[in-house]
Amino acid sequence: MASAPETHLRPGTLQLGALPPLSLYVHVPWCLKKCPYCDFNSHELRGPRPAGGLPPVVAEGAAPARDGLPEARYLDALRADLEAALPLVWGRRIQTVFIGGGTPSLFSPEAIDRLLADIRARLPLEPGCEITLEANPGTFERDRFRGYREAGVTRLSIGVQSFDDEKLRALGRVHDRAQAIAAVEEARACFETYNLDLMYALPGQSVAQCEADLRQALAFAPPHLSVYHLTLEPNTYFAKYPPAVPDDDTAFEMLDRITGLTAAAGLQRYEVSAYARPGHACAHNLNYWRFGDYLGIGAGAHGKLSFPHRVLRQVRFREPARYMEAALAGDAVAQEHEVARADLPFEFMLNALRLKEGFELARFTERTGLPLSAIAAALDEAERLGFIERDWQRVWPTARGFDFLSDLQALFLPEAD
Repeated sequence: MASAPETHLRPGTLQLGALPPLSLYVHVPWCLKKCPYCDFNSHELRGPRPAGGLPPVVAEGAAPARDGLPEARYLDALRADLEAALPLVWGRRIQTVFIGGGTPSLFSPEAIDRLLADIRARLPLEPGCEITLEANPGTFERDRFRGYREAGVTRLSIGVQSFDDEKLRALGRVHDRAQAIAAVEEARACFETYNLDLMYALPGQSVAQCEADLRQALAFAPPHLSVYHLTLEPNTYFAKYPPAVPDDDTAFEMLDRITGLTAAAGLQRYEVSAYARPGHACAHNLNYWRFGDYLGIGAGAHGKLSFPHRVLRQVRFREPARYMEAALAGDAVAQEHEVARADLPFEFMLNALRLKEGFELARFTERTGLPLSAIAAALDEAERLGFIERDWQRVWPTARGFDFLSDLQALFLPEAD
């Protein structure tokens, strides 16, 4: 489904005064093992692996290893995907790059170096562009993180999830506590800024166990910490075979401990699940939450691109082999649609209300092309319910709004016909 840039520039129902900042998302779809809670587009590697758990890596120009990791072919596909998308973003500079998955740290530092070189050769990156790579402790090797830093990665995001071996087994993770600690220590030595991912409300988890996980994470004095409530997503193993998880009251008590301990450690809660020291907020995610644009390449990657009169969403083919075939043929886009005018308020609020700072009213108009009258009634109701506060320039969620974020966001859903 190749895009025709000229069709996106034709007159439409919106009038965007300026295009938002643009980020690049790159998806690497493979994992050593599919976690039972994961609903992302990730695919478990099959076939024998060498000692240490890492899959075989294909050398540049070599044929993909059977049932292994087709590193070189996938990099070729990403380059072709990016080249086909360039006409949609001519003249726009990339503010941030995020390499996510899956488990991108399955790819060698040499592969990441080639990927970033391919990106720089085709897109102008802002000076000081934040380049994040997701990494899992189960793919950790000493000096591997240093190799990513030398390739140009500026920020690492480590999927620890827990430091408790029992809870890691319950989550189906391929690493243990010792590997998690080693990975974090290596990241601290190589990167000025990095993120630790934790989860809470885990199967069988007590408040004390949640607090122990958090205290272990904070002992590293991380510049950024993401803490997510475990949710049983549809079409996952946990949805089919749900584990016993803490009740809502216990989960709220855990969240109270999380917010209290992170604040005491000097981390500011700037987003519903994100805590950072000053200057270390994730610029890439901030662009999402401020309803910026992002070009998504890679298997199953999503993208949002704005044009003067419309906002476009794209999805790449999900299955890796199908994606590589399509991308190398110059047509990696499986789905593409223009966001309906009536859906824009909800899509904007789904992102903006996750931020503690909220959003400027002018940004809503600038990013959606809609008048403030499109959200006036919903804002009045949100204020009546105690979900938001506002002044003449800005709207922000209250503590109650954060606690009932889904209910707050739902106020902006389009009315049924």
